Amino acid sequence: MPPIHDHPLRYELANELHARPFPAMQSPSTVIYLAVKQPKEAVHRERSLDLAHLKALLDRHGAAHPQPGATHHSAKLGRHTLKWEQHTEFVSYTFYGDGASARAFDPADFDIFPSDWLEEAPGQRVTSLMLRILPRPQQSQKKAALQEWFVPESLAVAEVLDGSAVVAGDFRIDPAGHMRFALFANETSGSQRIGRIVQRLCEIETYRAMSMLGFSRARGLSPDIGALDTHLSEMMAQMTSDTVPAEQTLRQLLSVSAELEAMAARSAFRFGATGAYEALVNQRISLLREARYEGFQMFSEFMLRRYEPAMRTVKSTEKRIGTLADRARRGGELLRARVDVDRSAQNQALLASMDRRADQALRLQHTVEGLSVVAISYYAVSLAAYLMYPLSSMLDMSKGMLTALITLPVVALVWLAVRRLRKTLR
Repeated sequence: MPPIHDHPLRYELANELHARPFPAMQSPSTVIYLAVKQPKEAVHRERSLDLAHLKALLDRHGAAHPQPGATHHSAKLGRHTLKWEQHTEFVSYTFYGDGASARAFDPADFDIFPSDWLEEAPGQRVTSLMLRILPRPQQSQKKAALQEWFVPESLAVAEVLDGSAVVAGDFRIDPAGHMRFALFANETSGSQRIGRIVQRLCEIETYRAMSMLGFSRARGLSPDIGALDTHLSEMMAQMTSDTVPAEQTLRQLLSVSAELEAMAARSAFRFGATGAYEALVNQRISLLREARYEGFQMFSEFMLRRYEPAMRTVKSTEKRIGTLADRARRGGELLRARVDVDRSAQNQALLASMDRRADQALRLQHTVEGLSVVAISYYAVSLAAYLMYPLSSMLDMSKGMLTALITLPVVALVWLAVRRLRKTLR
């Protein structure tokens, strides 16, 4: 039996399923996370700059470089482990190492990223967070720590993965510029399970931050959409009142429609990405399998109250743009139909005017033809009379009588000749 040939991408695509394993973390540990995104055209950015920036960090610690074109890489940098991932719009850096500083969420922990290296980053910070992993303490100690570390008003706490750990965070940026999360792990929680929880917390925060870019876009478009809505309503009123010529209203309507289409085109990717990021946030929260802890709000409840309204605003703005574009399109179709009807009426009036002019021209032609018969007959009678004058003496007839006798036959012959010529020309 001849060997079967593999698809050239078979192994590459199969290995992709295992390319980004969850990191293994112990308790206690500290996690420092950073996500960087270019402010504009991040999807079409020069991705080699991301790799070059990563290599600059690796070179400071003498670590090996990733493979050319790699989208993820892990390396041991001193006592910390670095996990780097390149995504569609951003790149993320995750440093984690054993042990926790004496001061909770010490800003000095973020110094693992050199300041001059951060200044050369090919993009801007989307989010950064510090995550403190500790053994699960007594309930009183845990409550005291939560009150000290987080803002109670927005604090979300939940038991996750069937009670394997308690996670907490307030989704607020601290004075050092970072988000704060805490993870209290049970003694029986393995390093892989802790790593999965940490990975999901980082993803929740990153995708939340990325999806909020769509909310910012929607809020920025709101005044323009409101102005276009008002203008469109005014033009619809003009259509019913006939106060403005239809052609002028149609030009204005086409301008509004073009502006709406351009707005929809510019926002389509961001709004679509926002929907995808929102789905990922909700998915990652559901994977945590939350359970209520001590009456605190869970992450899902926090998102329902604080995050979902922003996402509904994005959906509402996207729908509103589509609705206005449809209104402008239907209004344009109605106006074009109205303009076509008006032009048809004008064409009919023009044709009727042309018919009248043609009828007048025909009558004038008949008049001219009659005058032509008279003129031709006059000259024909004169010529015939000159030819017949020698016979006047033979017939004992005066020239006037001879001329009178030949006038009618000559006129008849001329009339017949002109009529036959007219029929021939037709």
